[in-house]
Amino acid sequence: MVDAITAYFTSIGLIHLTVGNLIMILVGLTLVYLAVRYKMEPLLLLPIGISAVLVNLPLTGITDPPHGLFYIIKHYLIDTEIVPLLIFFGLGAMTDFGPMIADPKTALLGAAAQIGVFVAMLTAILLGFNLHEAASIGIIGGADGPTTIYLTTKLAPHLLGATAVAAYSYMSLVPLIQPPVIKALTTPEERKIRMEQLRPVSKREKILFPIATMIIVGLLVPSAAPLIGMLMIGNLFRESGVVERLSKAAQEELMNIVTIFLGLGVGSTMRAEYFLTPKTLMVLGLGVIAFASATAGGVLFGKLMMKLSGGRINPMIGAAGVSAVPMSARVVQKLAAEEDPGNFILMHAMGPNVAGVIGTAIAAGVFLSVLG
Repeated sequence: MVDAITAYFTSIGLIHLTVGNLIMILVGLTLVYLAVRYKMEPLLLLPIGISAVLVNLPLTGITDPPHGLFYIIKHYLIDTEIVPLLIFFGLGAMTDFGPMIADPKTALLGAAAQIGVFVAMLTAILLGFNLHEAASIGIIGGADGPTTIYLTTKLAPHLLGATAVAAYSYMSLVPLIQPPVIKALTTPEERKIRMEQLRPVSKREKILFPIATMIIVGLLVPSAAPLIGMLMIGNLFRESGVVERLSKAAQEELMNIVTIFLGLGVGSTMRAEYFLTPKTLMVLGLGVIAFASATAGGVLFGKLMMKLSGGRINPMIGAAGVSAVPMSARVVQKLAAEEDPGNFILMHAMGPNVAGVIGTAIAAGVFLSVLG
């Protein structure tokens, strides 16, 4: 009888609850609160947050191999790269590259914003992270959650929870992080600059673009081919106009399903024993540096292009070079409208914005080529 009572009490999760578990449950609930109350990247932060609560309840077995549900999701869908790549497929079907095709030079701003990736990476190395960890942290500066997850899974899987939370949390904070940086680096006169209307882009150009991009990137940076390839296949589905049903499914049903699995899989890595480390706190801090320096790099290159163009380019569109689509482009438009209510530069900002998606994927491919 005594043994039975003892066995019963030892099987109660409450007996095994640690301070670390309590802290992570609070962290998970905080993410849920931010997602529900402030709508901060709710599609990801809500499943990440609530799954972080679940995995920190002792003795559930939900993350235990080989049959734990969250173990299966992470091992077979995240670690195998299936979900991140399908996310890129869906993103491609949702993305209009027209603004960048209409004004190709804006792609340079998307490339310039990648300086945030390397600033954060070098800072991480100075703080004692190894090269694989530093690269995974640096890619946060690209403001691209799926790419961050894809690269971290390959180079530093033990940092997956921290880098994913940092990437998606700071993406939702773009309207707070970017404006101070933009205003510090530009004058009111520069923010008032109006740009000429973009030329129309033909259907032929929109069809040829994903095909050409996939081939060129695949030949030059083979490690980036899976990401860019899935992005461009999805975009070809969109622009071809002959598979509308498949394009719609990629944008909606497929994207919804893989987003659920992505959130649950990332949240499953946020167990107290893995997440509550000094490195995690440093990753979150470096995420801010990555976003701010990426914004600064884009704006400064925008100022250079403004000078070279004789004042025809508004330097603020460089801030949209981070791949937080379309949030950073909307931030730029809002700041332009504050200085001049009649100034409409949203579509000009969308050029660097979508270029940033390609730029971050290429940066991840370079890291994989060198370190993978």
